[in-house]
Amino acid sequence: MQQTATARVEDIVQYMHLLGQRARTASAALRRVDSGRKNAALEAIVARLDAARPALAEANQQDLQRGRDNGLNEALLDRLALTPERIDAMIAGVLQVAALADPVGQIDGLGYRPSGIQVGQMRVPLGVIGIIYESRPNVTVEAASLCLKSSNACILRGGSEAAASNAAIAECIRLGLEDAGLPEDAVQVVATTDRAAVGTLITMPQFVDVIVPRGGKSLIARVASEATVPVIKHLDGICHVYIDAGADIDKAVAIADNAKTQRYSPCNTMETLLVHIDIAALVLPRLAAIYRDKGVEMRGCSRTRSWIGDAVAATEADWTTEYLAPILAIRVVDDFDQAVDHINTHGSQHTDAIVTENLTLSRRFLAEVDSSSVIVNASTRFADGFEYGLGAEIGISTNKLHARGPVGLEGLTTRKYVVFGDGHVRR
Repeated sequence: MQQTATARVEDIVQYMHLLGQRARTASAALRRVDSGRKNAALEAIVARLDAARPALAEANQQDLQRGRDNGLNEALLDRLALTPERIDAMIAGVLQVAALADPVGQIDGLGYRPSGIQVGQMRVPLGVIGIIYESRPNVTVEAASLCLKSSNACILRGGSEAAASNAAIAECIRLGLEDAGLPEDAVQVVATTDRAAVGTLITMPQFVDVIVPRGGKSLIARVASEATVPVIKHLDGICHVYIDAGADIDKAVAIADNAKTQRYSPCNTMETLLVHIDIAALVLPRLAAIYRDKGVEMRGCSRTRSWIGDAVAATEADWTTEYLAPILAIRVVDDFDQAVDHINTHGSQHTDAIVTENLTLSRRFLAEVDSSSVIVNASTRFADGFEYGLGAEIGISTNKLHARGPVGLEGLTTRKYVVFGDGHVRR
């Protein structure tokens, strides 16, 4: 039995190394592909996706039924669902990426040095990107389009719950690349759902330049712990909205409603609402009525519960929990400083917002809240590559090195120095 298991792991390692070798070869070929050909490939992928709508829907229904049979919760089923509107959004995202300026090859800061040489920095692809994700099959298209436009090859490993959907999408991508005359190995979807494939992918730096995990906390923690390849990641989306004493009441209610209830499962959904004590009596009863009507369970501090009688008493754990569900923690704070301290202490450096008409406090919030996206007078749900104009995003990064926030095309490139001379020699 042990010999069989060992043989299986060895087979997966060989398979993953083969994908890595092919990806490395494809990445070298992509460096020679101009923007026009990359855009043509993206448009060909769009055409294939549009033509395959019935097949995509059928495959997704297989995944959804299997998920229900296996007891997946509603939040995960929502992430897994590939509705006609989400297929439209996938296609729109690819087209938006095609319309974006290509960062590869751009030279910035070119200037003369006293020696007479010119020095600048050129944007270049990272090389091969491994992406590990769960539930959402649209990530397959988002990742492929961004990697392709930024001249990176990619190895995509989706979750077992979306296996049929990912396979159907992968076939559209393969055919689109073939239609455009680009190497099919530029985008490879791992065919096995065995966990050993993840362990191999994140430990083969000879083939992979960076790993992007997208999924639950346990997956990202595992990747961050075990990877020998650099990782772009975030562990949690514990996002806050702070309603300041100087807030416009109608704006505050609309933003706090949208940030929580527009969708419950994304990582940029508000999980904790902070309200200044001077405005709590005006804001909390209105919001409580909305949340109650929408079935949101409210968990509040003692002062919150004096205005919202049916709120459950919040525990310390509620301030550090990413619910991904219709549950909201609410705290009444004494002032701006206490709100910022709460966010920086309990948050996950993902996305946090303030609602206020006080320009000085809004600027302080931008400066003092240590998160990858900081928002003034708008919903946290805007923290998204599509909404930021990046096209599809490869993920949200709370790293402080290389990429931070929604990772789009520029986040998938790096810079190298370029030097121009005319026979110059150093003296």
